[in-house]
Amino acid sequence: MEFPMHWLIILVVVLILFGGRKIPELMRGLGEGVRGFKEGMSGNHPPAAPPAASQSAATEKPAEEKKS
Repeated sequence: MEFPMHWLIILVVVLILFGGRKIPELMRGLGEGVRGFKEGMSGNHPPAAPPAASQSAATEKPAEEKKS
């Protein structure tokens, strides 16, 4: 059986790089990404609505071009 020392080293490096407070946020984001990927692959769910900023930009009239 393989000794899990390499997992312990990886865990220590991750704790040093990201700190204890940032790891739950990273795992939450990873979980949401995996969940979204699975929903997208199943094809049963409608695509998500675009962000509000891009909707307002799409409804604005383009600026008039200057005539030379």
